[in-house]
Amino acid sequence: MARAGLDSEAVVGAAEELADANGLDAVTLAMLARRLGVRPPSLYVHIDGLADLRRRLAARGARQLAAAMQTAAAGRARGDALTAVADAYRGYAHEHPGSYAALQRAPDPDDAETTAAGAEAVDVVLAVLRGYGLESDDAIHATRIIRAALHGFVSLEAGGGFGLPLDVDETFARLTYMLDQGLVATRPGGAA
Repeated sequence: MARAGLDSEAVVGAAEELADANGLDAVTLAMLARRLGVRPPSLYVHIDGLADLRRRLAARGARQLAAAMQTAAAGRARGDALTAVADAYRGYAHEHPGSYAALQRAPDPDDAETTAAGAEAVDVVLAVLRGYGLESDDAIHATRIIRAALHGFVSLEAGGGFGLPLDVDETFARLTYMLDQGLVATRPGGAA
């Protein structure tokens, strides 16, 4: 019998808290059940196992990241929008390391919920790129480049990969500036 007040959203929320506090690998059904005060079989009323839980965690994280980036980009254009989106991305990765880890895999194409949630985040970046005049394949390539740069930075930062005594925030600002300048240089018509 399911615990009163426990639903799939509460289960995923508890998994998010567990992942963010202890890492994505710490999210097991046994650990989650212990956190929720239920027996592991009770979780199956709300989720279809660990793979489904991680899928839901990824979708939730993608929606949260998309919302943070959308809010950051609102009312901004080009370099200002790109910087705001990059800062929101980095902030999300810092604040939600487990959820961030969950959303890094491309979803199964048959998984409509996770695919749609991921598309929300991509759509924010595509909107920023339209300000640079980038559309279709050019915009997709640019989106991949931006994601690779931001993910690489936040992964190195989280893993203690920046050991030199220079301000990491300045390095990040320079990274976003270089991305902006690269986008300006590659847009149709060239430099501004």
